Amino acid sequence: MAADVRPQKQDRKPAYKRRRWLGYIIAVVVATLALYLLYRTLSRYDWPDLVDAVTAVSWARLFAALGFSVLSYLALTSFDWLALQYVGCPLEYRKVAIASFASLSIGHSLGLAALSSGAIRYRYYTRWGLGRADVAQLIVFCGATVGLGLAALGGIALLVAPEIAINALGLSPGVVMLMALVTLACPVLYLGMAAFATGAIHIRGHKLAMPKLWLAVAQCVIGPMNFVFVAAALHQTVLSVAEISYFPVVAAYVSANVATIVSHVPGGLGVIEAVLTYLLPGQALIGAILVFRLVYFLIPLCAGLVVLGVSELFFSRTGSRRATRDHSL
Repeated sequence: MAADVRPQKQDRKPAYKRRRWLGYIIAVVVATLALYLLYRTLSRYDWPDLVDAVTAVSWARLFAALGFSVLSYLALTSFDWLALQYVGCPLEYRKVAIASFASLSIGHSLGLAALSSGAIRYRYYTRWGLGRADVAQLIVFCGATVGLGLAALGGIALLVAPEIAINALGLSPGVVMLMALVTLACPVLYLGMAAFATGAIHIRGHKLAMPKLWLAVAQCVIGPMNFVFVAAALHQTVLSVAEISYFPVVAAYVSANVATIVSHVPGGLGVIEAVLTYLLPGQALIGAILVFRLVYFLIPLCAGLVVLGVSELFFSRTGSRRATRDHSL
């Protein structure tokens, strides 16, 4: 028996090395893409324009936008926390916050969020005991929370500020009202399914169980809150160049966000600009949008890269010590 066990233990270290190098490659690719996006974003502007844009925004508006951005990323950690309750693999909030922030701060900027942030989530959560199927369900759950948030806040924005859709799309007030009601019906339908549906839902051959009612309610509350905070951050920067109420900015941002998700444009480059330019024609929006990108995308992107790098270093050292200890047994 001893002769059979020894070779298996000797194989652990090479297998660990292969996994470690694969992790390094993934981390380097993600970091390279993120740094390229950072360069691409900043290279669109001359340095004097960057300085003028930032200095044109008052410190009060800048810190308010930063504060709302922080609240948004805190709300996003709740997406993952709820998803972990859904898959039955709860973790310490500290771990959830690290995985959520690293994945989403980078994923928001890279585009293809389900793939980019999903790959980073997979790196973290599989190391903390989740299986591939668990991580896949977690990603789907978080995606559903995003959709519920967009539907709820978008429907409210259409009701409160219908002129955005009326002017942009040439629709009648009645059609816009119908769109708002249909959009708001989505979260209601979701809650009804969570309350009364039995069994799993089949989507493309995959089985997905509806969450418990309390989880569905939490999704419908936390989902919109994230976008409330993001739109508030954008609103603060726009107020530096124009007087505009909050809900038109919400409507513009939700529209831009939907277009970004559909097109997978990294960081919504060009999409937010186009929507806001239509909303505020003739206004010098470069400064407002640039500051918004700075506080919501670029600063979190840099912080997320640091968190990811430190995490990879930590996992590498602890994993190497564990592999060495197992090999010596």
